Amino acid sequence: MASPSRSGVFAADTDQRLEAYAESISFDSRLYRHDIRGSIAHAEMLSTVGLISSQEFQQIRDALTEIGAEIEAGKMPFRFELEDIHMHIEQALIERLGDVGRKLHTARSRNDQVSTDTRLWVRDALDRVDALLADLQRAFLSRCEADFDCILPAYTHLQRAQPVLAPHYWLAYVEKFARDRERVADCRRRVNQCSLGVAAVAGTTLPIDRDQTAAALGFVSPTANSLDTSSDRDFLIESAFVLSTIALHLSGWAEEWILWSTVEFDFIRLPQAFCTGSSIMPQKINPDTLELTRGKSARVMGNLQTLMLLVKNLPLAYNRDLQEDKPPLFDSFDTVEAMLELAAPMVRESELNREKIADRLEKGYLDATTLMEWMIRRGMPQRTAHHLVGAIVGEAMSRDVPLADLPIEVFQSHAPEIDDSVYDVLGSRNAVDAFCSYGSTAPDQVRAQIERWQTAIATADEA
Repeated sequence: MASPSRSGVFAADTDQRLEAYAESISFDSRLYRHDIRGSIAHAEMLSTVGLISSQEFQQIRDALTEIGAEIEAGKMPFRFELEDIHMHIEQALIERLGDVGRKLHTARSRNDQVSTDTRLWVRDALDRVDALLADLQRAFLSRCEADFDCILPAYTHLQRAQPVLAPHYWLAYVEKFARDRERVADCRRRVNQCSLGVAAVAGTTLPIDRDQTAAALGFVSPTANSLDTSSDRDFLIESAFVLSTIALHLSGWAEEWILWSTVEFDFIRLPQAFCTGSSIMPQKINPDTLELTRGKSARVMGNLQTLMLLVKNLPLAYNRDLQEDKPPLFDSFDTVEAMLELAAPMVRESELNREKIADRLEKGYLDATTLMEWMIRRGMPQRTAHHLVGAIVGEAMSRDVPLADLPIEVFQSHAPEIDDSVYDVLGSRNAVDAFCSYGSTAPDQVRAQIERWQTAIATADEA
């Protein structure tokens, strides 16, 4: 069976090897709902402007609805000779309606058709990703109250740095995923334009109404330039970048929790439902979900590179190279959605090992910077205080004791003006309580951040 796209100009049949090589139905069949939705909107517009009758529109609409149900039920056989989902649906329509079905493609090319289908699909996919990100934010936020009194060591260069409240850590990821959601929303605005009506490359001489079609499909507006629209895949590259950034954040979180779950750290207990065992070592409880999250992020970033290289050096307007945009696009969305679906329950069900954290909290001199700033408040220059505290820490290290256990004489041997009030800022709890800057780990600041995010997410959920 010849594809409806093969015109009378051809005197020879398509080589079957090319049919197998050029097909995309093996991966673009998942666009069928969006293709049918776009075709119904297009047919309704054709009826409105008088290019088909209202009766013909009703026939086309009803037949397309039936075809969609047939595909949904797995009853439509896919054939390489029909190339893609667009031709499969159109051929099925023609088989049902004859010449009426042949009218559907009036004032339309597969170029604007596939662009519209993909925009519709990406728009829905971005909405799914946004909902999953919101759920992950809620998961981190749900831990804040229960873990409010827990203090963790924050790290720089993977060396202990300063103490922070556990909810300050959870809120750091709420912020990261908030930026991801902003990028999703911003990307969606550029996706949300309708390509239908630009036809192959130059538009059409037929009196169509692109605004009607755009409105029927929920787009903000039709695209402005037919030549640009035919070749534009910016919205796919931007979507892939947004997904790559989400994957980066998930990978960083996974790496931290992998470390935290080791015997050496022992900060967190992962839910066993999200871990696996070893084929030889019976004691192993491996953090495979987190490791796969870290590993799958590479696929997502690789897909971004694939899409960028795909359009590199392509001239205006449509080129068949663009058929290859869908496998990396679909894979990136599928992968990130799977990552997010597992991340939220892992966050909710994991437990901090508070006893182990507390036992080792005073290791690493987390309060050294707080001591330095205490000296600065008493008039000492920063660089002087920085050097002096380093010397005091060195002495504490030689005695293998925390700063709070040093006798006052040790402090005074370095700076005679130091008095017993120095102990008010020593120790991780005192250090945390000493913070006061906006956005810091100060308890009142963290409390305000929790309340702000609880309100923001509740408001968004109600919208």
